[in-house]
Amino acid sequence: MSMIRKIKVRKIGNSLGVVLPKDVLEQLGVKEGEELVFTRAQDAWLVARRGEKFQRVMKYASEGMDKYRNTLRELAR
Repeated sequence: MSMIRKIKVRKIGNSLGVVLPKDVLEQLGVKEGEELVFTRAQDAWLVARRGEKFQRVMKYASEGMDKYRNTLRELAR
């Protein structure tokens, strides 16, 4: 199966949206009502399912950023 998919942006009420094909949803492991997370990575967007593993990783990342806030601020200079 091709890694490139074209999906049209459509008007949904007063907003714009996309409808993801069934096979894409199956590959992401997403079911109705679940959330997707979009992350900016250089010149692209990454899409991931917001499951328990994602939430656990984000919790650890947040704790690490809080703990090393000053160090990260100095490294960002």
